Amino acid sequence: MLPVTASRLATQHFLDGMPAGQLDALARTASEVVLPAGQRLFAEGGYAAKFWLIESGCVVLDVSVPGNGRTVVGRVGLGGLVGWSWLLPPYHWAFGAVCATEVRAFEFDATAVRECCAADPSLSDELTRRLLPVVAGRLQDTRSRLLVRQEGTET
Repeated sequence: MLPVTASRLATQHFLDGMPAGQLDALARTASEVVLPAGQRLFAEGGYAAKFWLIESGCVVLDVSVPGNGRTVVGRVGLGGLVGWSWLLPPYHWAFGAVCATEVRAFEFDATAVRECCAADPSLSDELTRRLLPVVAGRLQDTRSRLLVRQEGTET
């Protein structure tokens, strides 16, 4: 695989328009990975040590619903971000995630990214600004899917 560089990260939708110096810092915390279909990236409540930007494939997001088991609440594909719980203490996953297909992604070391953010508050601000719409969208998607599921079970 090719080394992760700022120019490669600049092609990612989530990082589009980010300053070169910030992309350089992120590139130093990243590696490229290929993950098999069926691999669980993380489980709800686990420690958030990594996050991913998807280059190809699809990741399914799920949540445990008492009495119903795991419920799919979203899908993330090309150009999407998987994982945002690494940014805020206590760094525990709010959802679970599993590869629906083989996935090629940039994988980031969350501790290293947090260290970069501590050294450069403008990077922290930039990532937070980019993450907030992702978080809001995921919460809205989850709400919508759970409401549809609930309506489908009412008699």
